[in-house]
Amino acid sequence: MQNIQNSKIAVIGLGYVGLPLACLFARKYSVVGFDVSKSRVEELLSGHDSTDTFTDAEMQASLRGGLTCTSDEAALDTCNVYIVAVPTPVDKHHLVDLRPLIGASEVVGRHISKGDVVVYESTVYPGATEEDCLPVVERVSGLKFNVDFFAGYSPERVNPGDREHTVERIKKVTSGSTPAVADFVDRLYGSVLENGTHKAPTMRVAEACKIVENCQRDVNIAFMNEIDHIFNAMGINTRDVLEAAGTKWNFIRLEPGLVGGHCIGVDPYYLIQRAMAYRESANLLTAARRINDTMGKYIADQVVKLMNLTDIAPKSARVLVLGFTFKENCNDIRNTKVIDVVHELNQFCDTVTIADPYAIPALVKQDYGVDIVSDIAAIAGQQYDAILLCVKHREFATLPVPAMLRPGGILCDIKGFYRSAMQGEPFYHEI
Repeated sequence: MQNIQNSKIAVIGLGYVGLPLACLFARKYSVVGFDVSKSRVEELLSGHDSTDTFTDAEMQASLRGGLTCTSDEAALDTCNVYIVAVPTPVDKHHLVDLRPLIGASEVVGRHISKGDVVVYESTVYPGATEEDCLPVVERVSGLKFNVDFFAGYSPERVNPGDREHTVERIKKVTSGSTPAVADFVDRLYGSVLENGTHKAPTMRVAEACKIVENCQRDVNIAFMNEIDHIFNAMGINTRDVLEAAGTKWNFIRLEPGLVGGHCIGVDPYYLIQRAMAYRESANLLTAARRINDTMGKYIADQVVKLMNLTDIAPKSARVLVLGFTFKENCNDIRNTKVIDVVHELNQFCDTVTIADPYAIPALVKQDYGVDIVSDIAAIAGQQYDAILLCVKHREFATLPVPAMLRPGGILCDIKGFYRSAMQGEPFYHEI
């Protein structure tokens, strides 16, 4: 195992996790960024990043520095540290899908040499790195783990659209398959991070900490969603309750809403499935997932109910959904739960328009089969029977919403986005 100064790093997967990591390491090391998608590599080589993590100028600066982007595996032969940052999704039945991770492990196995180190960043259940990934590397390479090559695990903590908590500014958890490798991985990451590292005692601990981070948020948000159901039934405004409760010094400030994205809405299923292998029932995690996964239908049903109560015929109503990405002010549509709202609304309403200035229409059509309007000016001059705010993109703040409502129309706000400006207006409803 080499000194960190001699590291030549390969980052496998150039998405939301891999690209920022590759660009960061390229400030100090020679880095090969590898992705199986030729179109993704071509886009990056042109100096553009469609995930909006980097501006064109920032991307071009990385390419002029120590970063090489490629879809040619041969470029990996000269590397000695392999960092795997590929997606770890679940399928339509919420079952763990390790195929991208296994495929990346096969890529590593075809190029890893004696003394090299492979570090996994992809979110997995505890034990997956050693039990599912490294045997693949062994089989393909013909090398023996912890004898010929070594491993580490450092869970990603990327927050799409967040310009404050970028990868270089967060504290990174590191780990290794032996004490010496743990030290090596820790020093390697520590050499490019501003806020240092936390060296976990084992790779399983590092894997588990990532799962716990996201499961904790999922459970807490599920609690907020459940009390939102209860208070709505009682005619009590949930945000009024949370505002009052928030005056207590130790109250945890969270809000109800849709839980999508690449982490919180996915990772708990990894731990739930793994718990079953040990004959443990993850009852709380399962209940939280059930609550959060049904929130889209609940919101749509509340909108339809409000339309009926205000004498708007849902079938002939023109409905506008504001926002499609899984969070505000970014173009990430992975596991967005707005699609659940749209599907349910389509059961009752013939005309549902989706507007989002960030989401890429072609990708939305490809992944979800629906059309969106990206030109906000195009909807500003239209009128609708119901407008539903799902994502609080900053661009929506300047929309002339009252003028966009037909007489008797309603504005439904699941984020409290228009609360300060429109609370008390007869057309305004918080859900």
